[in-house]
Amino acid sequence: MELREELPGDDQAVREVHLQAFGDHGGVVAELAGALRETSGLSLVAEQDGRVVGHVMFSGSLLDAARRLVEVQVLSPVGVRPEVQRRGIGAALIRHGLEILGRRGVPLVWLEGDPGYYSQLGFQAGGGLGFRRPSLRIPEGAFQVVRLPAYEPWMTGTLVYPDAFWRHDAVGLRDPDA
Repeated sequence: MELREELPGDDQAVREVHLQAFGDHGGVVAELAGALRETSGLSLVAEQDGRVVGHVMFSGSLLDAARRLVEVQVLSPVGVRPEVQRRGIGAALIRHGLEILGRRGVPLVWLEGDPGYYSQLGFQAGGGLGFRRPSLRIPEGAFQVVRLPAYEPWMTGTLVYPDAFWRHDAVGLRDPDA
């Protein structure tokens, strides 16, 4: 398996990964990934036998800290084709991305996700570390952060998501009974 940065010709293969990985929700995730390509970030693919089988995207975002705005990244989406899931492809993509972002001087990377899974990759609940969620719809345990070497203790505050997350209604959980 080869991990590499997404190339311009990979967009349809990346779309297919998300359509397959997320089932009924795949269209929204694929559209979000397309919109996030406009942000300053990092998009990686996993290629196996010449075929894209996984994708992860890190998007430029901001932390509204008391001292100043801090440029950070948000990890979303990450997807792996169903026939090769549970083989470590998603974790490998995330680890590779975190290594690259650490070398680039990014201090913090955020995500919304399962703490049981993402804690294995170094993520921690953000609320107990002095960070505030960009939306109350995000469950506290799902609001997670990993601090990279450029992080400094004064870097606390509120995460501000890129506009694409709001436009695609991809923030937190909606209450279907509301």
